[in-house]
This record gives sequence, C-alpha cells and structure tokens, in this order.
Amino acid sequence: MAVPPLHALVEAGHEVALVVTRVDKRRGRGNELSPSPVKAAALELGIPVSHSVDDVLGKSIELGVVVAFGQLIKPHVLAPAPEGVPMVNIHFSLLPRWRGAAPVERALLAGDTETGTCLMQLEEGLDTGPVYDTVRVPIGPTDTADDLRRVLVAAGTEQLVRCLAEPLPQPVPQRGEPVYAAKIKPEELRIDWSRPAEEIDRLVRLGGAWTTFRGKRVKVHAAVLAEGVLTPTTVQPEGKGPMAATDFLRGARPEPGETFA
Repeated sequence: MAVPPLHALVEAGHEVALVVTRVDKRRGRGNELSPSPVKAAALELGIPVSHSVDDVLGKSIELGVVVAFGQLIKPHVLAPAPEGVPMVNIHFSLLPRWRGAAPVERALLAGDTETGTCLMQLEEGLDTGPVYDTVRVPIGPTDTADDLRRVLVAAGTEQLVRCLAEPLPQPVPQRGEPVYAAKIKPEELRIDWSRPAEEIDRLVRLGGAWTTFRGKRVKVHAAVLAEGVLTPTTVQPEGKGPMAATDFLRGARPEPGETFA
C-alpha cells in the first residue's frame, strides 16, 4: 500500500531522503530473505532504506509521510522540529471511525456503505491526530477487501500529492465517537453458517474465509448472494488449488443433507 504514494511523491518532484520499512522476511523453501515491496521500490529509485524510524532524526527532513507502517512512532521522533520530524499519515478510513490496524477490513465486515482516506497529522496516540483532508469512497455491495484497498490507495495517493503541492492547512480535530479496528483474528475467518447470509457474504469478500467438509478445511474464495441465500462459487479444499464449487461438490458427492460445517 505504500508503493504508489512513494512513486507519486518522486514523480511530483519531492526529494525523498529515506524510506523506513520492516526488516526483510524469510520466505519460501530456501528461507531466502525477501524485502518489503516498498523497500524494493525504494532501492529501484535509488533511495536509501532503513529499518529503524530513529534514522530520520538529524537528516534535516522537512516532513515524514507514513503509510501502513504498522507501528506506533515514538514520541521523541514526533517531537517538534528541530529535535523531531513532523509527520503526516494516510489513514484508510473516515476518522474517528476505524482507528487502528484493520480499518478496511472492519469497515467491510461491519457493512459500512462508505469509507475513505484521511490525511492526518501524526501524534503519539493511535490515529488520534487532527485531519488535513478527507476523501470519501463508497463501498459497493460486491466490493472485496482487495477492491477497496486498490481504490483507497489510489485516492490516498492523489490526496497526498494534492495536499503537499501547497502548504498544509491547519488540521481539524477529529469529531465523533471513536471506533477501533482491531486486527482480524484467524478464528474470525471461520464461517458460522447460522449467521445471516449477508454477514457471511461480507466475510467471504474480506478474503481468507473458511469452513469444513467432512472434517477438513475448505477455503471459500468467492460466493454469490441472491434473495438472502449465499452460494459458494469458488472454493479451495485442503491440499488443493482453487476450483469451482460445483466441481468440488461433483467430486465429493455429498450425501443427502451433508453440507459445509
């Protein structure tokens, strides 16, 4: 989610002094180190990369831009210049609704019909800072979490470049009752077929939803909701690749009354 804003800042003529991101992760059978996407993009652009946010200090940086960083930034870094670095954050919700780690996912699960992006002033609290600019984005009845992320990243990138083309205005304090977006726990992704079909549909559109059949896990990648009935269309049985749900059922030959559990 941070790669498009990085490219856009460079293309708009801003000098990016440093990119701070997570440490490389080990992936694959060979256990090789893999950089984060934004690190790979920064290296291609010839921008230095660090894994410690403290490294922004002492570099005469005018502004830090935070996108999906996933960590609280310590107060000494956010101290007023020249000791610290002023920072803005692209947050993917309409604050103060869905502060926290999973704003896109929680908005979808809650059945919200609208979300958006806020360019906010970063402060020590969790997404508590005042807001410079807001862009509203509708959530369609078939939008997936991946769809929303793509739209929100594009909107937030445009917002960032537009706002930084001029001196930032005075930010406005957040108004309303805060709602927090906790990370999605693995157990939340299990489908409870006793729940309303609309809720299950939103869980499937979130990505990672799963159920069981004959005691084995089956991922549900896609489904169709019609007249209050949800019908899985793409599933992935344990140890196999994604397939049409009709093909899965044809091979499984369920007994009368046998269903997903």
